[in-house]
Amino acid sequence: MGKGDRRTARGKIYRGSYGRSRPHSARTTVADKAVVKGAKKPATRRKSA
Repeated sequence: MGKGDRRTARGKIYRGSYGRSRPHSARTTVADKAVVKGAKKPATRRKSA
């Protein structure tokens, strides 16, 4: 396992190929955008004077 191993990310980098262990840049999908859009910040507490 190392640079000669095509199954590892290091081997993929060495050979200049992509695959399951070294995917291309993360692409957002419609489902991912829906999850991000639905996420809300937690309610902040106001300090009493």
